[in-house]
Amino acid sequence: MGESIEHAREAMERAHEAHTEHGDTAARWVAVLVALFATALALADVGEKASQTAFLMNHISVSDDYAYYQAKNQRVTTLETMVAVLESLPDAAGPAVQARIAEARTTQAALKDDAKSGKGMKQLLAQAAQHERAAEHLLHREHAFAGVAGALQISILLASVSIVTRARALTWGAGVLGGLAIAAGLLTVAGLV
Repeated sequence: MGESIEHAREAMERAHEAHTEHGDTAARWVAVLVALFATALALADVGEKASQTAFLMNHISVSDDYAYYQAKNQRVTTLETMVAVLESLPDAAGPAVQARIAEARTTQAALKDDAKSGKGMKQLLAQAAQHERAAEHLLHREHAFAGVAGALQISILLASVSIVTRARALTWGAGVLGGLAIAAGLLTVAGLV
């Protein structure tokens, strides 16, 4: 972003010089256009960084959800092994062994599906899928803001060159490209892109 602001500053200085030396009032309007694009560029960079941070947070949540899921799955497997061992004991029909088997199966069921606390394996998979969808959306949003920022940088460059060369086609090209970039940025902010 620092480079882009520097380009904008240089363009405004060239516009001031052109106006001072040649009385070129169009250069002043181009400088205003560059300032507008530089402001939009700064906002696009903020949006890109915010989306990137939110993406990373969701990505970490996905990893955490799957880690909790795996830990619970290991506990379920251990309890299954324990039940198998208890059932193979010579006194497996005894009340103490049957109580431990029932307790292990109850714990297994709670580990697999615990709607009350929302921390069962079933709930963790649903939560992980939700975080994955959010992360994908935020990654798309980050890329959209990066595209907007790139288009605005090109617009600033074209507008700067148009001041030096006095080529109106470059000014118009910069204006159209910058306007489209700002529109794309607004659509991204609104969540329509």
